[in-house]
Amino acid sequence: MLPFLSGDQIRQRFLDFFIQKGHQLLPSASLVPEDPTVLLTIAGMLPFKPIFLGQRPAAYPRVTTAQRCLRTNDIENVGRTARHHTFFEMLGNFSFGDYFKKEAIRWAWELVTEVYQVPAECLAVSVFREDDEAYHLWRDEVGVPAARIQRLGEEDNFWAAGPTGPCGPCSEIYFDFHPERRTKKLDLGDDRRFLEIYNLVFMELNRDGTGHCTPLAARNIDTGMGLERMAQVLQGVPNNYETDLIFPIIQRAAGLGKLDYAQADASTQTALKVIGDHTRAVVQLLADGVRVSNLGRGYILRRLIRRVVRYGRLLGLPVGFTGPVAETAIDLAKAVYPPVGEQAALIQQELLQEEERFLKTLERGEKLLVEILGRPATQATQVIPGNEAFVLYDTYGFPLELTEEVAAEQGLTVDRAGFEAAMAEQVKRSQAAHETVDVTAQQSLEQLVVQLPATQFVGYDQTQVTAEVLGLFTAAGLDDGQVTAGRPVQVMLDQTPFYAESGGQVGDQGYLLGPDLVVRITDVQKHGEVFVHIGQVERGSLGVGDRVTAQIDRVSRRRAAVHHTATHLLQAALRKLVDEQIGQAGSLVAGHRLRFDFTYAQALTPDQVQQVEAQINAWIAEAHSTEVAVMSLTEAKRQGAVAMFGEKYGDQVRVVDVPGVSMELCGGTHISNTAEIGLFKILSETGVASGIRRIEAVAGPAVLDYLNQRDGVVRDLGDLLKAKPEDIPDRVRSLQGEVKTLQKEVDQLQAQLARQQALALLSQAETVGTLQVLVAQLGQVEPEALKTAAQDLLQKLGAGAVILGSAPATDRVALVATFSPEVVAAGLQAGRVIGEIAKQCGGGGGGRPNLAQAGGRDPSQLPQALAAARQTLLEQLGVS
Repeated sequence: MLPFLSGDQIRQRFLDFFIQKGHQLLPSASLVPEDPTVLLTIAGMLPFKPIFLGQRPAAYPRVTTAQRCLRTNDIENVGRTARHHTFFEMLGNFSFGDYFKKEAIRWAWELVTEVYQVPAECLAVSVFREDDEAYHLWRDEVGVPAARIQRLGEEDNFWAAGPTGPCGPCSEIYFDFHPERRTKKLDLGDDRRFLEIYNLVFMELNRDGTGHCTPLAARNIDTGMGLERMAQVLQGVPNNYETDLIFPIIQRAAGLGKLDYAQADASTQTALKVIGDHTRAVVQLLADGVRVSNLGRGYILRRLIRRVVRYGRLLGLPVGFTGPVAETAIDLAKAVYPPVGEQAALIQQELLQEEERFLKTLERGEKLLVEILGRPATQATQVIPGNEAFVLYDTYGFPLELTEEVAAEQGLTVDRAGFEAAMAEQVKRSQAAHETVDVTAQQSLEQLVVQLPATQFVGYDQTQVTAEVLGLFTAAGLDDGQVTAGRPVQVMLDQTPFYAESGGQVGDQGYLLGPDLVVRITDVQKHGEVFVHIGQVERGSLGVGDRVTAQIDRVSRRRAAVHHTATHLLQAALRKLVDEQIGQAGSLVAGHRLRFDFTYAQALTPDQVQQVEAQINAWIAEAHSTEVAVMSLTEAKRQGAVAMFGEKYGDQVRVVDVPGVSMELCGGTHISNTAEIGLFKILSETGVASGIRRIEAVAGPAVLDYLNQRDGVVRDLGDLLKAKPEDIPDRVRSLQGEVKTLQKEVDQLQAQLARQQALALLSQAETVGTLQVLVAQLGQVEPEALKTAAQDLLQKLGAGAVILGSAPATDRVALVATFSPEVVAAGLQAGRVIGEIAKQCGGGGGGRPNLAQAGGRDPSQLPQALAAARQTLLEQLGVS
């Protein structure tokens, strides 16, 4: 039996393994990529594409990541196959001109067989048909039998960046669900038997325009292990959806609809799987700043949410179900990706708002369906055209099955072939667009901005400027007319004082003003070199060619500038006082706070946190000037300027220097003297992932906001506890002591009750020769009390076996098995028996031959699982 590992354990063991092999751990990049050719981060290697293509040097020779990815090009397969997903995590190890094929293959095998303990006989390997080196490494170095290695062609096992450029062969590790089937020739394409779990790409060639390949001077390694796939294998479940990464979301949705997933029919299970998968994707997209719209990423988000609502409606889930289902997805993700937890309230609000909007759209779709059903042409042919059924499906969210059901009530049918043809055409367009989704036949924003000149940014020196409107984009697409009051709009100007989000700093807010015109700008994003001002017309109307006054909100700009300079001081203090090798791994610079992620292997001590904070406040008090200069990248590096990994830099760079304190490459806005910061306060220092720490802090006016909020909390606590502020800690410690004492008493009483309940079961013991067998269920007993009860029972029974199960919660099962030496000698092991029971209850576990504990997620299966265990014991101990 394979060891049960949670999804979190699988992820962490992968990263820890490669950290031990000298890799630098980097946090997951955003789902919103820097690469302008794709809308979303669709692969684990995408953040490193510029390195692989030679467009940017690597900051580290070896890197490992757990990268969040999202794809929608085969969205119709989600829930219908065992392992298609929109959102997934790709675990990867990368080498940039460092180690190559031999190490990658050896480490991959070591990870899978030793760290994850997958038996070698359960594995098979593929190599490119011409890659003799990889074949011999697998066969001669690793020891994989030749019969378990299959050579595949270029379509399956050769990677290329494009028609020209870096390329190379691949090698894949497959898990074999049926190794007992000894076949002479493996068919790795049989996905009912084989599952690809690890892909190794060996970038060793460069292809020129004629198709000729020559060896690369610096060879690279790009690997990927799907976390969800590995979880399916190690958790022993039939598909990715029933792993602990997704199944709790499915259970929450099923619970809201009073549905039993295990007993549900295939269509109900598919609907629940779609809800589970899409909710994960939606939560992550919203946490990364994507918002619902009718174009690009916003359209993908809207489509995912509407599919969730549509399937929820089919299942009869209550209105508003998206909120609690998202809550479960947030709980599963927030420990690994903290921004998900930080944005929890916003995520649920966005979901509920879109659910409400879509329900209204469905109502309009129902009206359209009534019109279609009543048309003479439809009545004459008795058939609803497939293209109209597809419009109902794609635009109004009507599942084909629902349209068919309503049509059948009217004695009509639906042209399924026409529907499938329309669907296939949409999929073809989607795949051809490399994940882009063009919701209208009009020009997309991405197509518009490439036709516009670069926006001139004047915001370093000016907060207000007169500008010309070069382009407008609305929910309906490119707008050449007038955008009137009340309508959202995206505006492109020839020049702007608005800072566009980049380098961790949020975009500016403010207004576009004119005679009888007010456009509130809430965000600014960069599309290439064009600044897109996002907002809403509040008064008047706006058209292309209009002259407007672009005016930023000076207060919010200044607060962001204070936090940005403070972030530079923070990195300088960490490098000075903690470790000079510390590097930035991500940041957020906003008006209300700052967040700084950095590479460091352990938590800072309270003393270190205090010293860093004191050093920054000392620099603030010393009133250092801030100097900004533009110079060549080579000169900036020569002077010691610090660059951030992952940022793109041109030949000329902007350097922000606080002489004697900090020098960084930075395009953000800053204050002119550290004294303008006023005060700096660290709020928290936490771990984001292995080797990555995070500091959150406030500076300037945000410190006063923080102090006022904290003062209010202290006053409220004082009122509740009837204590002065200085006495609150002692009062809380006293209450904690009381709670601890009471909890001990409760635990003792529960243990005593469990023992009494257990003793009452003695009469149910069955005699098998000289042995006693007792298998029973004990209410809501907690695992530790259950273990004590089982041991007490076995002591009283003497030679024999005791298996007990309980359901401490509606979604939790506790199990324990304890066997006497005589039973173990008969060939039974508690760990194996309990593992089988746990598997039936949606969980896992194990232990020693004489004592084992396990857990599960489905209490409804406990009676049947215990009955099966009883039968197994009786049969193997001699009773048929």
